[in-house]
Amino acid sequence: MFSLFWENVRIALDSIRSQLLRTILTIVIIGIGIWALVGILSAVKALETTISGNFASMGANTFNIQQYEFTVQTNRSGEREKINPIISYNNVREFVDKYEFPSTKTSLSFQGTAAAEVRYGSEKTDPEVQVYGVNENYLDNTGTDIDQGRNFTIFDIENNNKVCLIGADFVKNLFQNEDPINKTISIRGIKFKIIGLLESKGSTFGNNQDLKVLIPVQVARGIYTQPNINYNISVKVDDKQMMEAAQDEAIITFRNIRKLNPVEANNFGIERSDDLINRIASITQYLEIAAWIISIITILGSSIALMNIMLVSVSERTREIGVRKALGAKRSTISTQFFIETIVIGQFGSVLGIILGVLTGFGFAKFFKFDFTLPWSAIIWATIITFIVAVIAGSYPASKAAGLDPIESLRYE
Repeated sequence: MFSLFWENVRIALDSIRSQLLRTILTIVIIGIGIWALVGILSAVKALETTISGNFASMGANTFNIQQYEFTVQTNRSGEREKINPIISYNNVREFVDKYEFPSTKTSLSFQGTAAAEVRYGSEKTDPEVQVYGVNENYLDNTGTDIDQGRNFTIFDIENNNKVCLIGADFVKNLFQNEDPINKTISIRGIKFKIIGLLESKGSTFGNNQDLKVLIPVQVARGIYTQPNINYNISVKVDDKQMMEAAQDEAIITFRNIRKLNPVEANNFGIERSDDLINRIASITQYLEIAAWIISIITILGSSIALMNIMLVSVSERTREIGVRKALGAKRSTISTQFFIETIVIGQFGSVLGIILGVLTGFGFAKFFKFDFTLPWSAIIWATIITFIVAVIAGSYPASKAAGLDPIESLRYE
């Protein structure tokens, strides 16, 4: 049985070589459909993995209070319907003082600048360093770990100590072959002692998470005094079952701070890390559906092309089929031969499409600096789909070949 299968495969390959141009065109058509499926799903998977990881960096069991929700309502002209006031320092300070839900940690932060120049001795960075003012709970609430050194303590924050935490990329430029801990850097002429090195987080959409400096929030406020600084509040709940209650309490507290009456809508946004991830997943589902629609339409066209090429093959090999039947070949043998030939062509197209799709997804991930992972489910489905398409497309030509009359076939010119 196994030797008969390989004999049919060998015959199929010989037939493919005899009609190479038509076969290549059919393989390319099938490959384009699989390429669309695997390529789009690879890109979507890379996008989803990166964005989900980026939002998950908010930290587990956390929610943020910010100026707007993740999605902003707009009117027909495209303008924002509602203008929320910024989250001011007075707001965050009052929230920290008043919010006393058990087993929670509150962090506050703001971005002082995204274009700082950091100096160490005679060396300096390009003016592209992000500087954040934070409190002692920032790292824990954002899921950021320390690679070397230590985190801020409450004494560092309350005493406005000139200490800082730096991102992993500083080791690649300012501190090559040096231990950065306890070294002194300067930002805007103010010296800071490095007490910790953050673990690498990579970059998302060109935003380098490893080229930043964290300093105590009050010290940052003294350096960056621009008006209307927008702060971010993050609350971490130790017990996930208490998340809803903690969030409701935070909303009530912040509404009181904003002096909203009971009938007024919130003029601030509140977002949970898992809500953001779920929204990203729902968005990528539409992209996946689009990938399936495109690939199915293309594969449908390729199945018609595959059926046509097999019908032409049956016509061209009518005399050969007659000879085989005259020598005793059964209908099932003839049918199996054409089935295997169709499946071989389909799998060649599948392999071509998978290779092109994976390369497309990899190139997309590299270009946008996303995390690439092989879309195994798409690869498996591509293989299954091409097999099914080959069976469907080959059924009629195989049946027609098996049903040919041997005498009439031998007379065929």
